[in-house]
Amino acid sequence: MHPIEVLGTYWQQFLTGAGITVALTGLSAILAAVIAPLLALVRVAGNRWAQWPLRLYISFMRGTPLLAQLFLVYYGAGQFRPTLEAWGLWSFFRDPFNCALLVFAVNSTAYQTEILRGGIQGVPPGEVEAARAVGMTRVQTLRRVVFPHAYRIAWPALGNEIILLMKASAIASVVTVFDIMGRTRQVFAKTFDFSAYLWAALLYLALTAIFIALWRLAEARLSRHIDARERGVGTEAVTRGAGA
Repeated sequence: MHPIEVLGTYWQQFLTGAGITVALTGLSAILAAVIAPLLALVRVAGNRWAQWPLRLYISFMRGTPLLAQLFLVYYGAGQFRPTLEAWGLWSFFRDPFNCALLVFAVNSTAYQTEILRGGIQGVPPGEVEAARAVGMTRVQTLRRVVFPHAYRIAWPALGNEIILLMKASAIASVVTVFDIMGRTRQVFAKTFDFSAYLWAALLYLALTAIFIALWRLAEARLSRHIDARERGVGTEAVTRGAGA
């Protein structure tokens, strides 16, 4: 088949796969983004008894192949089927999408934790002192000063992590998740036309380009918002000092 014919005939399959890829990547990144800030705080300020298990987890997730982690969960869950059935979890682990989502979320959490740790440590101490000077509590300082600034520092690296996660999600097809690569393998099995993989590559490229554009737009808005907030905190600190 001509490459254009392949696309014209199977474009719906490619788009369906793209939806699965976006859902898998997005849900994994969101779940990781919820957990990572708490773990990053532990990495920065936790005691050694909390640090060591967390370091071991991060080292394992970052030091082993994502494919091996996926196989451990997807194929390993079958070894514990009686226990999982007793706990009511088998229906979750027998679904390949759920297994991939779990693995990707746990893997991305490790990377996002380390990225945010660097962002938190990069916050200037003077900003924290200014927040304390205006009477902010520890929670308010974290919410209004530390985390906003840490996210601004870490934002490009977080974006790169999500892009890598999106591309790595292609390995989910080996456990029969019909994402872009899974659908592409189906198309190739029917046509034996290598152009199917070319269209898959271009689709990944398009998704990446769209994500980068949206991420940079969000970065610009975040920077303006944080700059305005920092000016407000600084002004309040100066006012308090003058009033004293």
